[in-house]
Amino acid sequence: MTKIIGLTGGIGSGKSTIANYIASKGIPVYIADEEAKKLMELPEVIASVNAIFEENVLDEFGKLDRKRIADLVFNSPTQLAQLNNIVHPLVKNHFIEWLKIHSNALYVIKEVAILFETGGNTACDKVILVTAPEEIRIERAMKRDNTSKETIVRRMNNQLPESEKIIKSDFIIHNIDLNKAFIQVDEILKILSKL
Repeated sequence: MTKIIGLTGGIGSGKSTIANYIASKGIPVYIADEEAKKLMELPEVIASVNAIFEENVLDEFGKLDRKRIADLVFNSPTQLAQLNNIVHPLVKNHFIEWLKIHSNALYVIKEVAILFETGGNTACDKVILVTAPEEIRIERAMKRDNTSKETIVRRMNNQLPESEKIIKSDFIIHNIDLNKAFIQVDEILKILSKL
């Protein structure tokens, strides 16, 4: 039975960089956010999501305006829950199909930003957390998203605190220096290969 290894980390932790590094080793990696974005291009999903909001959240091409939606849901827990109720089951089913394709792998990596927040960790055999000091994470996210510190902090406040994620994780990667982080990843992959 293929093991499912959850990979998570807060905003600016560098979990995508770590996921890409793991994928470069030939290990199947499922990036939940990327797959969710693709699924949100489907006409029926666009219609369902648009119906949540009082105002139109489509761009000039009839696609979902993800930045607009993010701004709206971060101020409305109800709308965020409605959005998650549409997207999360789709991603879950998509992952099940993807897993069938990789059923010969000893283990796969499932990269999910809000793994603990959605209870997704309960479906994982092990969980890897990518972490970094908050100031470094804020700086990285501001650079990456070209946005303000206030916006990043507000997003961080919608996620489980790092201290709680650390307690719930099996492996911790401290991603301050990337080369040192990759060494930690290699050590974890050695352990996972013996599961």
